Amino acid sequence: MAAALRISSLLSRSSAASRLSKGPIAGLGRVVPKYSTFAAVENPETPVKVNYTQLLIDGKFVDSVSGKTFATYDPRTGDEIAHVAEGDAEDINRAVVAARKAFDEGPWPKMTAYERSMVLFRFADLIDKHAEELAALETWNNGKTYEQASKAELPMISRLIRYYAGWADKIHGLTAPADSAHAVQTIHEPIGVAGQIIPWNFPLLMFAWKVAPALACGNTIVLKTAEQTPLSALYAAKLLHEAGLPSGVLNVVSGFGPTAGAALASHMDVDKLAFTGSTQTGKIVLELAAKSNLKPVTLELGGKSPFIVCKDADIDTAVELAHFALFFNQGQCCCAGSRTYVHESVYDEFVQKAKERALKRTVGDPFKAGIEQGPQIDSEQFEKILRYIRSGVDNGATLETGGERLGDKGYYIQPTVFSNVKEDMLIAQDEIFGPVQSILKFKDIDEVVRRANNTSYGLAAGVFTKDIDTANTLTRALRVGTVWVNCYDVFDAAIPFGGYKMSGQGREKGIHCLSNYLQVKAVVTPLKNPAWI
Repeated sequence: MAAALRISSLLSRSSAASRLSKGPIAGLGRVVPKYSTFAAVENPETPVKVNYTQLLIDGKFVDSVSGKTFATYDPRTGDEIAHVAEGDAEDINRAVVAARKAFDEGPWPKMTAYERSMVLFRFADLIDKHAEELAALETWNNGKTYEQASKAELPMISRLIRYYAGWADKIHGLTAPADSAHAVQTIHEPIGVAGQIIPWNFPLLMFAWKVAPALACGNTIVLKTAEQTPLSALYAAKLLHEAGLPSGVLNVVSGFGPTAGAALASHMDVDKLAFTGSTQTGKIVLELAAKSNLKPVTLELGGKSPFIVCKDADIDTAVELAHFALFFNQGQCCCAGSRTYVHESVYDEFVQKAKERALKRTVGDPFKAGIEQGPQIDSEQFEKILRYIRSGVDNGATLETGGERLGDKGYYIQPTVFSNVKEDMLIAQDEIFGPVQSILKFKDIDEVVRRANNTSYGLAAGVFTKDIDTANTLTRALRVGTVWVNCYDVFDAAIPFGGYKMSGQGREKGIHCLSNYLQVKAVVTPLKNPAWI
């Protein structure tokens, strides 16, 4: 997931894609097993009514100042779902003005922490009540399976909102001893107006990750949705107001990165910025923030996470876990285990079973029961993934299975497995953000640590071993923000998530996230004739 945007909210193209060949896959020189478990999309029905397509500013749904709209699409077919208001710099400014007024003059920061917590608890209840509609919107606009959205993500969302509701009245400072007759206390204050930019791969989950902690700390928000997936956040924002959120506290602007996103990142009256997206775009966001008012920035960026299968691993279990680590959410997950390192003694067995598992993966209409993989988000991401697959073939990796589109409608790609992948290949270096598993061979622990760390990313890693000493060695040696041992993609609300190196700065979730939205103030007063110091 983590959740993260790889075709960013501010830039529409990855520079890496321009390095890839654009011709058809050729020169395989071998027979690739045919993929056959595809459930074609036939006359898909409209799953839910779209009620909210305008901008949400100061508690009201309004058109953009320009009156412009843009289309949002169904990845199953490429057909339009709805037209959504297109916000730009002027709309961002309107939203910031509303958020600033709500922070400086409104009731939200002046409410007791308990009162704020009750709004969030009611919001979580409404999420549960409307979970079917929200899951349907998420699947329709994003392409993820309805089963994943409804059974995994929606429960995680309401749980996380309740987690931060619980924190609202437990944020407190400290008293500190001084070397003189002074009383010293620290106060944690809300930071002010928070700008937030969320991605398309987990739209509603990222909405919750950003909004819940910021509100629990007493801040106001201007949130920009990804242009690919604006619908579920608008619906959720409406529910939050039903829960009792005052006007102006949460403002949601749909729009494009170079206009709305850039305006938010560079706005002089935004006190804090949080962005989930590509590393390239994260650099731009950081630069815009620095050149404006030097606002602090939290970044959750890209990844190329290693999944390490040691020689003592139970191969059948490791194959299934590695499959999940990569193919979850159509491979559109920032922490996907996209470099599968397998010990040489079990490599051939692992590759064969990984290929067999990929051939069994069910792909098709994400609303159908039993489907494991839906379409990619849009035509741009679809074509980018296919170019990476062509580069893998051109660079000499062995295409074990997959490699082609599925069907003639929508953005479906065969689950793809490469073996004999080398470190200098693009498929081993770049974040593909698609259903492409690259399997590499290693000899010993020192070697795999060196190779796993030889990347600009440091978001996550997986370790699969029965040996506690091996697990301890790897968890401490890997330069990443999260290491999953004999599991993967465990995202409890209390577990911090974020990266080392160019995978970002700061942490989402858990207690650590609260510091993103708080200022620490020291208050010092003299003591007259104190009985003790």
